[in-house]
Order: sequence, then structure tokens, then C-alpha cells
Amino acid sequence: MAKKTTPSIISNGKKKSKGGIINARSSGKYDLALGKRIRLRRVEMKISQSELADKLGVSFQQVQKYEKGVNRVGAARLQQVATALDVPVAFFFDQDDLGKRASDGKREVESLLFIDSAFSLRLLRAYASVKNQAVQRQFVSLIESIAANE
Repeated sequence: MAKKTTPSIISNGKKKSKGGIINARSSGKYDLALGKRIRLRRVEMKISQSELADKLGVSFQQVQKYEKGVNRVGAARLQQVATALDVPVAFFFDQDDLGKRASDGKREVESLLFIDSAFSLRLLRAYASVKNQAVQRQFVSLIESIAANE
């Protein structure tokens, strides 16, 4: 009896792209943007990756991958994330297509994306904790003058 041979394929589990065609299941720029917004909201709520992971029933490493855009977030998981972070699912998407209604919300999200770094968030929290408006104005003037000299 002749030995039946089948070609063996050595693979790392990922499909190779042919002629530059991107694998439809790989993450992309929208996954990166979604991940940034997940991280933004999580940090804003002062929730650790582990705490969010517990609410979602996944590992904190999985949350890291979602936030970095390495792994895609499915629709059901996105609903869980939105519920855990107390925001509507629409928070995670660019709202250009919604027209004037969404312009204020879009501006708010863009502003929040600006404070995506720990230092920016600390600065904003420090400013918000100052109750005296005159001191707040001086604070803003100081930061603006420092920025002008950079």
C-alpha cells in the first residue's frame, strides 16, 4: 500500500497575507481607537485593569490587549465593557456620522482622549480640586506661559 502524503504546513497560527491583502480578522486602526477609549474611561473611573477584568470575566492581560488594540473586541464583549464602565456603547465610536447632535459628545470624547496620559489626568484632577476661581485663573496662566516658552 502506498503511503498517503499530505503537504505539511508550518504555521504560527496566523494566515499569511497574499499580495499585501490584510487578514480580515486582524486588528487595525479602529481597534486601536477603541482600545484607547476603553483605557480612557477605565482610568477616568479609577478602575484597575484587574478590576475591569474581574467584571468582564477575563484576565487582566486580555484587558491590556483590548486597550492596546492587539485583540479585537466583539460586540457582546463591548456591551459588557460599556456596562462595566457605565457608558453607552456609542461612547467607544467616532460619531462623525451622527451630525450636529453628536458634536458636543464628540468634542468631549476628543478632550478626554487628550488626557489619556497619567500626567495629563493628574494635572486635570489637581485643577478640578482647586475651588478658588482666582487661583484657577492663575493656574491656567502659569501653564499657558510655560507652554509658550517650550
